[in-house]
This record gives sequence, structure tokens and C-alpha cells, in this order.
Amino acid sequence: MRTPRTLQIACAPIAVALLVASCSQSDDSTNANAPAKSTTDSGEGKLVMWYVGDKADKDLESLAKEFEQQNPGVTVRITTVPWDAAHEKLITAIADGDTPDLSLVDSSWVTELAATNGLRATPASIRPWMFFPGSWDTTTYKNTSYGVPFIADTSVIYYRTDITAKAGIKGAPARDWAGYLKDLKAIQATAGKQNAKLRHATQLQTGRDSWLLWLPMVWQQGGNIYDATARKFTFDSPAVTKALEYYSAIFKGGLSPDDGTDSGQKFQNGLIGTVQQGASTGGNFHLNAPALDSKWQTMPLPKGEQAAGLATGSDLAVFKDARNPDAAGKFVRYLIDVDNITAYADASGNLPAVASAWYEAEQGDDPRLAPFHTQLQATGAPPAITTWQQIADLIDSELEKLADGKATITQTQQTLQAKATSIGPGL
Repeated sequence: MRTPRTLQIACAPIAVALLVASCSQSDDSTNANAPAKSTTDSGEGKLVMWYVGDKADKDLESLAKEFEQQNPGVTVRITTVPWDAAHEKLITAIADGDTPDLSLVDSSWVTELAATNGLRATPASIRPWMFFPGSWDTTTYKNTSYGVPFIADTSVIYYRTDITAKAGIKGAPARDWAGYLKDLKAIQATAGKQNAKLRHATQLQTGRDSWLLWLPMVWQQGGNIYDATARKFTFDSPAVTKALEYYSAIFKGGLSPDDGTDSGQKFQNGLIGTVQQGASTGGNFHLNAPALDSKWQTMPLPKGEQAAGLATGSDLAVFKDARNPDAAGKFVRYLIDVDNITAYADASGNLPAVASAWYEAEQGDDPRLAPFHTQLQATGAPPAITTWQQIADLIDSELEKLADGKATITQTQQTLQAKATSIGPGL
């Protein structure tokens, strides 16, 4: 059943992060509106790329040097743009017509950037089946792709095996939502007793970015929050009701704190038994608390009618005003080559979005990576609408009221539907 933009089976890549601290856009583009001819169309010369991150990516720069060696006429210049400034900087650059040739951008920004007519469409020769379905979805706007997935991510459940064992849970907690809630209650019953340090069974996000964890709950119930064909929101659906019930139950039962404090640190300290996080969390646990390496494992997210997770990560985007789109295209193809993206994953610890890289990367047999393999086969992306950030903020606000007991499930659902409808889907 296709509930988010796509939710289907694909091969999966490798999450090394758990264990280690000519793509021309003119001739074969899927876009009906061909971009203006570039000032440099030979695929040579200077290539300017922005990398969105808080520090330089040495592994990406290493690939750039190798690319230069194989393409003597090209010089790659990578500029690091801090996360907190990147979004505004990209929007301003597009508005001013003064963009880099290429950028690695947060996957949640592609729809907005594409709606400004600032990006070149992805060539038809780059096929969706090369990537995880949800990762590809993050690049699409109005049925056209405007980016190429490069770094994939999704979240899974991390659980403390020492804590779950004392709750009588053999192996991983249950994979279905009803069973998972039952196991959380069993864990909670041991707090301060069998598990002396334990305060809560889990920690679920409230407030900012809580939509990241809640939206897949809707998909897991076989529903969605937006009907793209009818261009209307569906927060009034039974699937949303069920997702709100599961979310609310965790807080009503005292299974999670609602203070928004660092869940990763609490997990390390044994104050919570499970937590839902992405791939980098495992790497942080290994680096910060190596003594716990034998006491935690991972599992896919609980499922209802189906398995579902949220696709996150970063995409490569070539700008409409690129001065050297041909060189940018060649570099994109170079980066998503299976050998190159596998080398990048092994070195950086990032999840590669090219699905077949799973079979090439070095750590593919690690049992704590298998749940990422499973989860990445069933991922979706948020609705490809230009008002998405407003909708996401709305969800965060209403979920916080629900978690705090300041609104009922019915009130939350009604408010979401009414306010989202008022905001609308945008362009």
C-alpha cells in the first residue's frame, strides 16, 4: 500500500556510523522547462560546491581530489556552510542569481528550493531504482526530481539489553505497536527496582521536530496526512487517530519524560531503556560510552498495518544559475558511483543513498546495522508541498499540547485538520 509519497521495497545501504567515530542537466532532463544555457558548457573549469555542515567534510574533499585527478580540466572548490545559516544562504543565493554550481542540501529543503525555480531537474538517465524509495522521494516536486540522493538516514529503536532483560523481555521488544507498548510497560514496572537507575521506559520527542517521529506512525497505520491528488489534508482520518493514540499513550502511561532533555545521554546513563534515533547515534554511543557496546542493540520501528519509516539525509542539487552545470553533473555521477559512495560511507560513517552500496560496504554483516537495512526498505518522505515547514511546526505544537495533557486526541486531530487546511499546500 502506497501511503507516503512512496513506501516500497528496495535494497539498502550500510550504516558505518554505528561502529566508526557527465550528469549534464540539459539534454536528458526530466524537466519540461529546459534551463538557460550555462556560461561554461565544456564540463571543465572551476566547479563551486557548497557543503552544508558545521565542519568541513574531509572525506568528501578527498573524493573531490580524486575526481580532479581523473578530470584534469576541472577544479573543485568546496565551501562549508554552517547548518544554522545554510537555509537562508541558499534562498538568498537563488533570489540573487548568485548560486554555486552544486550543493549538498538537507533533503527536507529540496521541495522549497525547487518551487523557487532555483534547481535544475535531475537527468532522466539517473533512475529512481538506484536509490532508496524514500530518499528519491525527498528530491521530487510536482512529479519531477530536482536532486540526487547522496546521504541517506532513517531512525530505528535503540534498546538497552541489560534493561530489557530485567523486564523479562527475551531478545528485542515486540515489532508491532500493541506489543511494543506492552513491553514498554514491562520495562517501566522495573524502574527503581530491578533497574535501579531507570526512570522511564523510553523517551519520545516533544515540541520541536516531534513530527519526525510521529509522521511514520501515521504511515504505519496505512494512512497519510495529505492527499496529493485531491490536494487536501487528511488529519481527520482513522490512521491519524490511531497514531495520536499511540503517541499519547506513551506519555499518559508515564513511559516517557516530556522535558525535552538529551535522550542519548539518558540512554547511556541507564535512565531510559529505549530511544528512537538515527544512525549517527550509534557512533556517538560507541565513542562516548564504549563500555556499553555490549549492552545495546537496535531494531526496526514498530509497525501497524505495515512497516514505515521517515527518509532523511542530504541530496545533491545542481542550481539553475550554475556557471558550470556540466562539471557539476559529472561530479554528481562520480559521487554516486557505487565504488565511490561505498568508499565515502566506509570513511565517513554516513549511510549511502545508493541502494546497492549496502552489498559493497565493509560493515554489512554487523547485526546492529541490519535494522537500518530493514527500515530503509520502507521509507517515505513528507508531503512535497511548499508549506511543509509551517505544517511541521503546527504538528510539533499540537503534539506538545497532547503530550502535556493540555489537549485531547479529538481536539488535537480537529485542530490539525482545521489549521492545516487554513495554511493550505502552497504552490
